[in-house]
Amino acid sequence: MMKWPPGKGGHNGEAAANETITPAMRLMQLQARHRALDNKITEMLGFPYQNQILLQRLKKEKLRLKDAISRLKDEMIPDLDA
Repeated sequence: MMKWPPGKGGHNGEAAANETITPAMRLMQLQARHRALDNKITEMLGFPYQNQILLQRLKKEKLRLKDAISRLKDEMIPDLDA
């Protein structure tokens, strides 16, 4: 069985090892995952007896994605001081 190197694609919807992924493509992936988590959280909040632990984990993952999106956007903007 072939194991995927860390950071390369595989089972979680990321690009395959032989596929080049641009920063813009990565940004779109992160934004799509962030939106999906937001929708799931909103859906869960509609139920009076939602799973609080799962809800907390989803919120933390959403925040982690938001930070990753911000970092990637910063990396994509050229440094004007150079």
